[in-house]
Amino acid sequence: MLRIILIGLAVIVVAALGSLLGGSMIWWAFGTADDLSIDGKAAAVGPADPAATTGWSAYGGDAGGSRYSAAAEITRENVGKLQVAWQYRTRAFDNPKRHIEDTAFENTPILVGDKLVLCSPFNDVIAIDPGTGEEKWRHDPGVDPGREPGNQNICRGVSQWTDAASAAEAPCHSTIFMGTTDVRLIALDAATGQRCPAFGQGGEVSLAPKMDLVWPGEFQITSAPAIVGDVVVVGSAISDNNRVEAPHGAVTALNARTGAIVWTFDPVPRDPADPARASWKGGADVVGHANVWSTISVDQKRGWVFLPTSSPSPDFFGGLRPGDNRNANSVVALEGATGRMIWSFQTVHHDVWDYDLPAQPGLYTLTIDGAPRDVVVQVTKTGLVFVLDRDTGEPVIPVEERPTPQSGAPGEALSPTQPFPVRPGMLVPDRVNPDNAFGVTIFDKAECAGKIRKLRAEGLYTPPTEQGTLFLPFTGGGANWGSAAFDASRNLVIVNVSNIAHEIRLIPSDQVEAVEKAGEADEVAPMRGAPFGMTRGIIASSLGLPCTPPPWGMLVAVDAAKGEIVWRKVLGDTRDLAPMGIAIKTGTPNLGGPIVTAGGIVFIAASFDSQLRAFDIETGKQLWSDTLSASGQATPMTYVWKGRQYVVIANGGYGNFDSPMGDYVTAYALPVVK
Repeated sequence: MLRIILIGLAVIVVAALGSLLGGSMIWWAFGTADDLSIDGKAAAVGPADPAATTGWSAYGGDAGGSRYSAAAEITRENVGKLQVAWQYRTRAFDNPKRHIEDTAFENTPILVGDKLVLCSPFNDVIAIDPGTGEEKWRHDPGVDPGREPGNQNICRGVSQWTDAASAAEAPCHSTIFMGTTDVRLIALDAATGQRCPAFGQGGEVSLAPKMDLVWPGEFQITSAPAIVGDVVVVGSAISDNNRVEAPHGAVTALNARTGAIVWTFDPVPRDPADPARASWKGGADVVGHANVWSTISVDQKRGWVFLPTSSPSPDFFGGLRPGDNRNANSVVALEGATGRMIWSFQTVHHDVWDYDLPAQPGLYTLTIDGAPRDVVVQVTKTGLVFVLDRDTGEPVIPVEERPTPQSGAPGEALSPTQPFPVRPGMLVPDRVNPDNAFGVTIFDKAECAGKIRKLRAEGLYTPPTEQGTLFLPFTGGGANWGSAAFDASRNLVIVNVSNIAHEIRLIPSDQVEAVEKAGEADEVAPMRGAPFGMTRGIIASSLGLPCTPPPWGMLVAVDAAKGEIVWRKVLGDTRDLAPMGIAIKTGTPNLGGPIVTAGGIVFIAASFDSQLRAFDIETGKQLWSDTLSASGQATPMTYVWKGRQYVVIANGGYGNFDSPMGDYVTAYALPVVK
């Protein structure tokens, strides 16, 4: 979808060089990162998070997704000395039947005892030595490489559970759980990598949906399972926009020892007695999805799980499901032992924009008026940040219902209002003046301006239309699955966002086939059962450059207690995308997320320039970067092993974006003092 942009970035550099040589076609001058950023006051330093450790026990650092480490050997003063300590290769592509172009290496390893455990895009589970990168064991679950999953071959992470009822030396006392792209939950002994025979059938349970699939890869698991007590909770990823009557997005909880199903929760209220059905007006009997494809958070003390739910099917027409569609596009808190709903907070009513919740709900403890308060912070594709009370789901930062654009497609049933936190506002723009459209030359600037003028563009929540609608932010965000990181000592939430636009156009269902055959749209989807199909594409010039003004990627720090932006910085440049390595700070679209350490550093890759970067958490100043051997569309992690702090990134690229691909896991550390 974005691959042409990476080529277009190189065009910028060529054009800029032409300007230096006296060319007269350049109309836009690039500045430094500081020129393109908005800085506020640095947050005051308070007490550190007492629960933080120097390990990395879960995909999000901990079960609540803080992405924070108490490791402090690497500081703002010495981070510039970081060097590669070791590099491991997963050999994921040694099998020639596996297609590199259909993969995304989005994994974050976890530290389990004396091992780092990770999964490849093809669900190979691998344990390596934390200090050397030497392989200790690996397990290939035998996923069919020809399956063609709709959301690429992806495995973001594995999870670990300890069986407190068994002896420490017993097989599967420490168990690794992984969901696969062919919809199995697999249990492995953390010590050996062997299957846990008591779990399901031969160490696995099939979670395939009961509904027939359009093709086998329509339904998959991409994110790490959640562990709450002795229960494993698993969501699913479902390919969008195929049909109205689509697979159900039910979340499944299983007994961690036996694999027996403990409960299921479907965000779409199928039970006629469910009070939420009133907000669906008959649609709950028809539609599917509202699945949880991203990472589920766990509050072990309360015994609760927090789900980030997605949109109902299909994404861009909701006339068959009138009403707010409660529990879809929501943060949903459930009792982990039973699946009983405790509360639900909806971030988008009646979604027809694919603005599902992509990020792990952040279970943070803020300091407000000198007292601790447990909250859930949800970052979103829209660039809005919701801060909710963890016990009740009520907003901590007030939320207003504001009128939004109406008059959607024939038969549509839009919500008249949408929820907006009163602070800090959107982290990215939601509209662009055609006169300010981006272009390297006067010609592509005019081309972009013309494209934008033709579209319906009234800001956030402008509905899809046959005319064509400008979606800003695009359906990839704003924020995405990289989620956010949290520093409790400063109340700071760190999140990376993208700033590019989509054109979404509805097409009558009887014209979908002809439009697809014409091959003029980046994506065509049938939305079978709805009166419309749709086309989707990045709004870009013929040079492949976004029509929205840069920066196209940003890193933002938000004081979650006050609802204020503290700083924001450009994320990404052209150094690895352009001739001669010239670094122009345009920012790039980004996928992956940040982490924060007690050393006062934010580490992040995510941008499509193959850089791993370190930023000062106080000011957002970039302190260090290094060029990776392949693009890093993953979230890093850090840990202390035998007295030495390591920072690890899975850098294997992202097939859909034509970013530099590979099978690398790279560890950085400070030089050993001899």
